[in-house]
Amino acid sequence: MSAISDYLQQLNDKYRTGDATEHTHRGALEIYLASLDDNLIVINEPRRIEIGAPDLEIRTVDEDGISLSIGIVECKNIGINLDKEEQSEQMMRYHALENVILTDYLEFRWYVKGVHQDTIRIGEIKDNQIVPIETNFASLEMMLGSYLQYRMPQLNTTLEFAQRLAGVAQLIRKLIERDMRTSQPSPQLTDQLEGFRQTLLPELSIEEFADMYAQTLTYGLFVARIHYEKPAKTFDADVADKYVPNTNPFLRELFHGMSFANLGERLNWLVKRLAEVLALTDTESLLKDFGRDTEQTDTVVHFYETFLSQYDPDLRKKRGVYYTPEPAVNYIVRSVDYLLREKFHIDGLADENAIILDPATGTGTFLYGVIRHIYDGFASKGMWKNYVTQNLLKRLFAFELLIAPYTVAHLKLGLQLRDMGYDFPRGQRLGIYLTNALDEGIKQRQQMFAQFIIHEANTATEIKQQKPIMVILGNPPYSGHSANENVWINRLIQDYYQIDGQRI
Repeated sequence: MSAISDYLQQLNDKYRTGDATEHTHRGALEIYLASLDDNLIVINEPRRIEIGAPDLEIRTVDEDGISLSIGIVECKNIGINLDKEEQSEQMMRYHALENVILTDYLEFRWYVKGVHQDTIRIGEIKDNQIVPIETNFASLEMMLGSYLQYRMPQLNTTLEFAQRLAGVAQLIRKLIERDMRTSQPSPQLTDQLEGFRQTLLPELSIEEFADMYAQTLTYGLFVARIHYEKPAKTFDADVADKYVPNTNPFLRELFHGMSFANLGERLNWLVKRLAEVLALTDTESLLKDFGRDTEQTDTVVHFYETFLSQYDPDLRKKRGVYYTPEPAVNYIVRSVDYLLREKFHIDGLADENAIILDPATGTGTFLYGVIRHIYDGFASKGMWKNYVTQNLLKRLFAFELLIAPYTVAHLKLGLQLRDMGYDFPRGQRLGIYLTNALDEGIKQRQQMFAQFIIHEANTATEIKQQKPIMVILGNPPYSGHSANENVWINRLIQDYYQIDGQRI
């Protein structure tokens, strides 16, 4: 008896009882798939089903002993309409995982990057029995052979990377949201939701938190991958916290405290898949224009907009995430420098008294322009390192509410200063803080959970209350009407809603 015949017989024995479910048949499919190649590892994770993670994952081991994901298999019960399932939201999300099979155990549909490759049916139901279609056995084995040969290609362009990152981030967001709506949500996620509510967004919903967390995981892993010093294919989620730079202590503490294993197997699985995507990313190509001077436009200025347009265009519109053209940034930076020299009679933006704040920094474009302007005018480059430590970083600050551009801004400026020959000493950070610039600067009560979130907010509060800010520059979010409302800021802007004493 062939492996397929044996598989169908196992299905039939259970199908005839009338009590079989989708889960009942998964063991038989697992055994069949594992028989196709001695190097295959088929992982059956039925506990993930309630929040929609894939049913089966197919993995292999390369010549260096590193485990690599080949693809996933999404299983539906025998008799389910696969035409309908093919168009489901769940399948649309799974296409981000590149190599996918959808099956009702008798029909197998194969997709690569969301594009249908082939469909093979090996059995049909007659008189409550599974009847084999033996003429299709060889075709199925050929299709599965091609499926198993697939390997995710390296990502060499910003658009490719943004699309892949966005696809996996969407899956993570959905998993977190569903997990938190179960009867036993992750305590770690619940605690951090409360931390964000008490320090950043009091009205933060589960959906918004899931989005914030998904972007944190995605960009945090990306930052760790950029700074990973060992062979790329050995990168994984378990080492991420060790490679988030000291310049961003909030993200480093967040990753250190996450302990991905404590997120639950369902989410942990997807985080590891994201790490594999990053391990296959050609970061050297991406970094050629990433925060560096070239004849082309700086990639990072546009990168977050590109990512968000793929990940969630509505969120981009709601939060007003649009980059400021570099000529406009450079003009504003030069103009501020001129005014400081001509009107305030100090040494422009380079002066130690010019304490600078960008209250809605986004991906850090304005601070990047300030640093570049000061560096270009610096007379003695040999004194640059000392100047950055003793002067520049002590008076350069920025606030950002969205965690993804906040993370990109840290990465962007860190790379910029590194390219200028500056190495951050241990314990020194960039003055970019995750905070709501429209929120009153009042210290939060110390809580027993998410202390690193509280610490980030409290440090930003000290800047709001104590730093004698001289220069405020930047570009506020453009969304018509800000979604970041609170009583304090609404009270301050009441006068702007009146003309001649009449409310408009």
